[in-house]
Amino acid sequence: MNRPVSKQARKILLPADGLELGPRTLIMGVVNVTPDSFSDGGLFYEEAQAVEQGLALAEAGADILDVGGESTRPGSEPTPANEEMDRVLPVIEALARHCSAVISVDTYKAQVARAAVEAGAQIINDITSLGGDPDMARTAAQTKAGLVLMHMKGEPRTMQADPTYGDVVAEVRDFLAQRAGKALEAGVAPEAIVLDPGIGFGKTLEHNLALIRNLGYLARLGHPVLLGASRKSFIGALTGRPTPGERLWGSVGVHVLGAALGADIVRVHDVAHLKEALAVCDAVMAQEEHHD
Repeated sequence: MNRPVSKQARKILLPADGLELGPRTLIMGVVNVTPDSFSDGGLFYEEAQAVEQGLALAEAGADILDVGGESTRPGSEPTPANEEMDRVLPVIEALARHCSAVISVDTYKAQVARAAVEAGAQIINDITSLGGDPDMARTAAQTKAGLVLMHMKGEPRTMQADPTYGDVVAEVRDFLAQRAGKALEAGVAPEAIVLDPGIGFGKTLEHNLALIRNLGYLARLGHPVLLGASRKSFIGALTGRPTPGERLWGSVGVHVLGAALGADIVRVHDVAHLKEALAVCDAVMAQEEHHD
């Protein structure tokens, strides 16, 4: 297996210095401040619980904490910006104050993103790739935050109705290239952009598998790649595990494989287990490959 170009040593530019990338795959821990998340069912909806969970994930080895106040599970409805800010801002402020992990805000609303950066977040994780709010590109540029651009077909409420593609890998790659170009035109630094193929967001099982197998192809766009497949339904389809909480080992497997195939960052719920598995994966992949 050829070593993907995305695993080179480089830095994601952030408001405070940057985030070093290299042979070690970075871990983004999920902090859902929502009453209806598919993965944890509102376990961390209260501020104190969310902060405690974020600190526990950081202690377990998370390099980034991704704080979200709106569920994006299939069939979910939008959350008003003021309600989303009420959920996430106190959590972001507390985590930024009490741990060294980089804080990310999972939002597609520019108003929420700007307030989150002021509260201590350094990355904006936009599942709509600048398509959900016309002011998001300018906000990302002005705040100098890192920017994750994710592919999604449709919207959370309808995205899994009947997703179809001619060539899912080529179409997702072209979409991400176009959205990265839009961010650059708005003044976002190229070193601040991260690309996410959007596993499970308007994709069938086969689409998800094809995208994971071709992470290295997506990495050739020149930006770091983030893989977020933790506990998702396609893992349940492959393993026979019907509920998200039962999908730990399938989640470990897909993210270890993703790291070997080119992902620079993995977004997960189960940080401690992934940290150990990635330590082995990264050590193996750092070795020189011999060719006859």
